[in-house]
Amino acid sequence: MAYRVSKAQFGELVEAAVEELPEEFAKFLEEVPIEVKDNPSESELRRARVRRGGLLLGLYVGRPRTVRSVEDSGTIPDVIYIFQEPIQAVCNSQEQLIRQVRVTVLHEIGHHFGLSEEDLERLGYR
Repeated sequence: MAYRVSKAQFGELVEAAVEELPEEFAKFLEEVPIEVKDNPSESELRRARVRRGGLLLGLYVGRPRTVRSVEDSGTIPDVIYIFQEPIQAVCNSQEQLIRQVRVTVLHEIGHHFGLSEEDLERLGYR
């Protein structure tokens, strides 16, 4: 059974996960908005290569810091989406929800810093 909280409470969990970041990483996220959405759109599911009916908990849209150059000026800014409904659907308790939000936020931030799915899995952020 899904564990549900209000949009405001969920937003606080996302903020708490970001606040845990060491300053040397957090300073690179000042211009990367982290947005909470109820569910991913069809285009976001396609972008993440998730089949219809599959779960997408978060999505990083942008160009990882590790592959940027001066030629990237004028590009669309990066954004991280955290999807409340899918995350709640996989959690049965407050403790699971707190952990899953943290893992999802750190997973997407990891993509911003150039980490692959394999890297993130090895680090336990999958």
